[in-house]
Amino acid sequence: MAKEFFGTDGIRGVPGTPPLDDATLYATGRSLGAYLKREHGAARVLIGMDTRESGAHIASLLAAGLAQAAARVAFAGVITTPGVACLVRQGDFHAGVVISASHNPFQDNGVKLFSHAGMKFPDAVEEELEAGILKHRSEAAPKNLPPLTADESLDAEYLAFLRKRFIPGAKLSGFRIVLDCANGAAYKLGPELFRSLGADAIAMGVSPDGRNINAGCGSLHLEGLQKRVVAEKARLGVAFDGDADRALFVCESGKVVNGDGVLLAAARFLKSQNKLKGDRVVATSMSNLGLERVLARENIVLARAAVGDRYVLEEMLRSGNVLGGEQSGHIIFLDDSPAGDGLLTAAKIASLVSLHGKIESLVEGLKDYPQLIVNVKVRSKPPLETLPEVSRALAEAQSALGDNGRVILRYSGTEQLARVMVEAEHEADVQRFSESLANALRSSIGA
Repeated sequence: MAKEFFGTDGIRGVPGTPPLDDATLYATGRSLGAYLKREHGAARVLIGMDTRESGAHIASLLAAGLAQAAARVAFAGVITTPGVACLVRQGDFHAGVVISASHNPFQDNGVKLFSHAGMKFPDAVEEELEAGILKHRSEAAPKNLPPLTADESLDAEYLAFLRKRFIPGAKLSGFRIVLDCANGAAYKLGPELFRSLGADAIAMGVSPDGRNINAGCGSLHLEGLQKRVVAEKARLGVAFDGDADRALFVCESGKVVNGDGVLLAAARFLKSQNKLKGDRVVATSMSNLGLERVLARENIVLARAAVGDRYVLEEMLRSGNVLGGEQSGHIIFLDDSPAGDGLLTAAKIASLVSLHGKIESLVEGLKDYPQLIVNVKVRSKPPLETLPEVSRALAEAQSALGDNGRVILRYSGTEQLARVMVEAEHEADVQRFSESLANALRSSIGA
């Protein structure tokens, strides 16, 4: 059944307008509280948020709705999305709520829900929650709610968890690392984590003002980090997004290492320790063909799930694999956590660089095939196979590329976009087919 509120990454929108208007947010709190009461009796819920100016108001509304359903609420204040997932999993919380729109600009926000397992609720539960939201949505939300008070001890608990996840033998004392925290949820936690282990951590993007999250910084804007790493002669650079569920890396030379490189480095290490279960890594359709080829040469299978961390995790749990992730830097180390965690990923990669030298050596042999992703604004999202012009362009591209390229067409789960991804040995083929497919989409359903 199609869901009205929940996309692939929770509820997203512009605060003050549906589905992030006051009435719907209050109803969301009530619905979640009622569900937890049915399942667990007296429920305890943890709320955290990123640095967007709209976060505190949304938190108060959700907390009021939860309280109306007799749930007790703890508030972590500004904390990463995986930080909430970790604390819910380790503590006596029945659910977690994160207020964030991840890598989107400050004007957007969202609500992500986690079960006690530290994972997003299954589709069936989200559908049940939606029924509750629709039931309560017509009720007026309370006015002039007081802001919630943050429990600072929760940060310390999460940082203690992360410190235990560095690879044994790694020495971070004096290790120079540049952290771009995107003026987001990691702005305090990132520098504190690495400095507590003796690293020489140089921090950027640590002056949030409610409106500058992801603005010209973080994992979507790596240019400043690349220059800073080179200028500071740092051994490693790390860029997080707004809620720090992903991390991208920069080498000493200023070269970028994305999620594909992280998966390769981590897979090689885990296999060397006989900890890569099934010699199999789970990625998505967006990971480069070059990753698949280099892993195959080392007798490691790359399985591909649908785009979205929840689908990567589902495949990992189904198949018993311990490593998975996305090219965007959203990596899951399942032996440590079921949540993609930028700080955890940074801990692992910094450990490997400390133990084995430059990050370039960890990703040696990874040759990226030319790849282009084109976003097309669309006015509607009919099944792509029902669009004749798009079907013709897709068939032509697939026939021409054969086994030496890939074409992915999909809709964004959070935005009114269709995404075209073309990958091939030759740049000319990438340009030609991405253009023909994008044009077919524009003429069929373009906004």
